[in-house]
Amino acid sequence: MGEPEHGAGAPMIDERPFEGTGSYIASEDLIATVNVAIALERPLLVRGEPGTGKTLLAEAVAEALGLDLLVWAVKSSTTAQEGLYVYDTVQRLYDSQFGEGDPADVARYIRLGRLGEAFSRPERTVLVIDEVDKADLEFPNDLLWELDRMSFHIPETGTTVTARERPVVIITSNAEKELPDAFLRRCVFHYISFPDEDQMAAIVRVHHPGLEDGLLRAAMEAFYLLRSVAGLAKPPSTSELIDWIQALVVAGVPHDRVLAEMPFLGVVLKTPQDLEVAERALTTRGGGR
Repeated sequence: MGEPEHGAGAPMIDERPFEGTGSYIASEDLIATVNVAIALERPLLVRGEPGTGKTLLAEAVAEALGLDLLVWAVKSSTTAQEGLYVYDTVQRLYDSQFGEGDPADVARYIRLGRLGEAFSRPERTVLVIDEVDKADLEFPNDLLWELDRMSFHIPETGTTVTARERPVVIITSNAEKELPDAFLRRCVFHYISFPDEDQMAAIVRVHHPGLEDGLLRAAMEAFYLLRSVAGLAKPPSTSELIDWIQALVVAGVPHDRVLAEMPFLGVVLKTPQDLEVAERALTTRGGGR
């Protein structure tokens, strides 16, 4: 861990700009926003409904830039402190009672969190703070100081951890809670819209390159029909479409039966309530079943 040798450098434009990857189809707007955030060295805040590829974006950025990916999955109980470091007092007490290790060496009981690890790495990393809005409302504000300074102090050891290489920080949100204005001002923001049919077809082709055209068209038409049904608690996402097509292929369902019968609907809709809502809507529209 030790003392920092130097701080994060001045903003620069990465020599290898993000252009998407073979497995991640990104819009031109998203590609441009990612590169702006990297150039400005600001956190990129990404919002969008579940299944629009927010977390996968971080994986794609890391792959495209040749950087390691660190994932900080936020929970309702997560605190900003946990992302910096944790002081394991329980283990130290155990060692002092049973003679294991050297309890006088406090540094042995400091465990860096994901943000602390990103700062301490000698090489640049991509850090994704996943689903930031799951935590307490104070959580984003508590991150501001460290994200601005790229540095934090550990009073237990008297050391300061400063980013040797400023990480690429990507923060995802499902918009479950409003984030503080002060936090939003420090981020570059992008909303990932749900893919249109052309973009969705390209995404599906990545996962099912040999898919027959008729089956793709039928599955897409049925999928967007389901998404248009009013009253669904969880409209189907991209991952459900990809899984559904796999089920159709494995079962050998011909394309002309997809809209008429809507087979394996439970792969696309994940709650009994949504299945019931969809069944009623499809019957009313004459959608088969």
